[in-house]
Amino acid sequence: MSAYQLSFIIATRNRLPFLKITLEKLMCALQPDEEIVVVDGDSTDGAKEYLQQLFGEGKIHQFVSEPDHNQAHGWNKALLLARGTIIKKVIDDDVYSFTAISKCKQFMLANPLVDICISNGLTADLLAPEEIATTGRLKYFKEWKSGNANCFTFSDVYMLIRKSALSYLGLFDTQFTMLDWEYSLRCSYLKANIVYYTGYNALSVNTPGNVTSSAGAETLKREGIIGKEKYGYKGDRSDISLFSEMKIAIGKAINYKAGTRNTQAAAAQPSAVAEMEEVYNRLYDAIEAYNLGTEAAFIS
Repeated sequence: MSAYQLSFIIATRNRLPFLKITLEKLMCALQPDEEIVVVDGDSTDGAKEYLQQLFGEGKIHQFVSEPDHNQAHGWNKALLLARGTIIKKVIDDDVYSFTAISKCKQFMLANPLVDICISNGLTADLLAPEEIATTGRLKYFKEWKSGNANCFTFSDVYMLIRKSALSYLGLFDTQFTMLDWEYSLRCSYLKANIVYYTGYNALSVNTPGNVTSSAGAETLKREGIIGKEKYGYKGDRSDISLFSEMKIAIGKAINYKAGTRNTQAAAAQPSAVAEMEEVYNRLYDAIEAYNLGTEAAFIS
């Protein structure tokens, strides 16, 4: 049996201001049976040195810093390093409810046949943090569960996965830009045992610095065609899924190395960083308030 019941994994590069906020929150919430695994893509903004210090102090459990071929490559390293029974991916600029994540963790530990747990979600923009939107894939989950769809999409921001399930479901496809889009199609197509939590374990934040490449829309359209051919995915709309369009619009993780200049500039401006920290504190309060106002349940 693993010494850890849950591994929080982070793959990051040149996102120091966001990474500090996220890790401070995570380290404060960490339980004795949980570990933090960080894979850094050879950052040049001070993140590598910051992480090395945390590792030396024993505040993070595993740490690697070296160049990655792409984003999926970095996340796959973290998946393979994880020693926990359950794995939770943590994106460096998003917000998490560690209370909700703990509930999902306990449910999965009590139900060892469950491969994946996903949840409802929240989204916000760093520049307009008061405008929080609720999102969810429950409708599509139910269609898939009832056998009316071969597969469905969901963001891995809201996902916990059992490590032993990786031997069947596999790692992230390093050929895909929309790595979680492809992964969700693959896992649902392979009939993974997925459970849906109607609470909120994460709030996805649109931040400056995640800039789409000039070929982003074309790339995603091509990947959408591959998804339809490989998994029989019809999409939420006729051409490319609403999920993918949302990801294009907010520019989340399209270019793994994008945003270096923006985040380095932010790190050099203490007043801007302090303001950003205050915004994130409000967003962390907001996700807890949403959960307190929700009678959440697990749907199998």
